[in-house]
Amino acid sequence: MFYFKPMNTQHLIETTIDFVKAQLVDAEGGHDWFHIERVYKNAIHIAKHEKVDLLIVSLGALLHDIADSKFHDGDETIGPQLTREFLFKQNVDSIVIEHVVKIIENISFKGGNETQKFKSAELDVVQDADRLDAIGAIGIARCFNYGGFKNRALYNPDIAPNLSMTKEEYKASKAPTINHFYEKLLLLKDRMNTKTGQKIAQKRHDFMLQYLDQFFDEWDGKA
Repeated sequence: MFYFKPMNTQHLIETTIDFVKAQLVDAEGGHDWFHIERVYKNAIHIAKHEKVDLLIVSLGALLHDIADSKFHDGDETIGPQLTREFLFKQNVDSIVIEHVVKIIENISFKGGNETQKFKSAELDVVQDADRLDAIGAIGIARCFNYGGFKNRALYNPDIAPNLSMTKEEYKASKAPTINHFYEKLLLLKDRMNTKTGQKIAQKRHDFMLQYLDQFFDEWDGKA
């Protein structure tokens, strides 16, 4: 379905980019403007192969992480509210605003068996774009960057990954960074929505497996 678009879509995108950059000026390195930019580029690439509203995909990608709950005491309402207020001020159609807000509310991997409460082709694209940035070479870099930000151990052989966490346990976890590969990153390949996303994810997934083999060989003094 294609919704009403503002008269000057390009101006709206440029204004949104400026707004996001301002919101994330002091963000942690794995969740900064450059993360948003990569997700935006991924989303535009995937959208070329899908029947979606490109404006909604673009706004969803640009605004999806302006207030990640990890950095706001677990509050998942801030990002959607900021998005709604910003888009309303830009005179964006209410149908578009609500669709973008629903994308933001449903995009994240939350751990456990949390059920996604909203579905759309646009969400599929933005979700794949975001998940792609969590895996592969950049995903590895982001994972360790966040682990360092939270002062977590690189790895502890005595702490096994928890593959059956609830949403609350996932959000409160302080496990070593390597555990996150098994608790989230290696699971994302099979959760991609689009064929384009699946193809890219497979390559990045394979790279992570290769990295982990090397990591453990080095840990054990074998390489």
